Amino acid sequence: MALTNYEPRIAIVYASVTGNTKAVAEILQEIGLSKGMEVELWPVTDFPLSELSRYDAVLVGTYTWGSGEIPKEMHGLFEAFESSEQPGLVTAVFGTGDSFFAEFCGAVDRFRDMLFVKTDLAATLKIELAPQETDVSRCEKLMASLLKRLAVFSWKADGYRA
Repeated sequence: MALTNYEPRIAIVYASVTGNTKAVAEILQEIGLSKGMEVELWPVTDFPLSELSRYDAVLVGTYTWGSGEIPKEMHGLFEAFESSEQPGLVTAVFGTGDSFFAEFCGAVDRFRDMLFVKTDLAATLKIELAPQETDVSRCEKLMASLLKRLAVFSWKADGYRA
């Protein structure tokens, strides 16, 4: 990205009941900001779905409901991605859950499968319950994967090839 003035727009959109997924979203935002990126943090209930196409990258953070379902407040975001073809949109999905349940972070898996088809999925991250210090390095790797995809995108957009 050093060869261009490209400034990607990144959104982190999340749903959190216990605060665990929100904590991961905040860690990811802090990592992005430390890399000099503009990273907007949005609770899913406040995110304007009509603005989805304004972003170069969207990170989706979700908890899992019931037996591995996507929580109700995330349905609109899921449907917005599912109904649009945005193969150039770089995405990542992360979530927190309890491995006690049969389908650990099932909502992450459902978003992953759909985003893989509809977008340029860079990474997936599942965290057991609340984020621990060891999870920070995993968050850094997720952001590195996302930023690497954005760098390739910016080079291609400017006519360069990696």
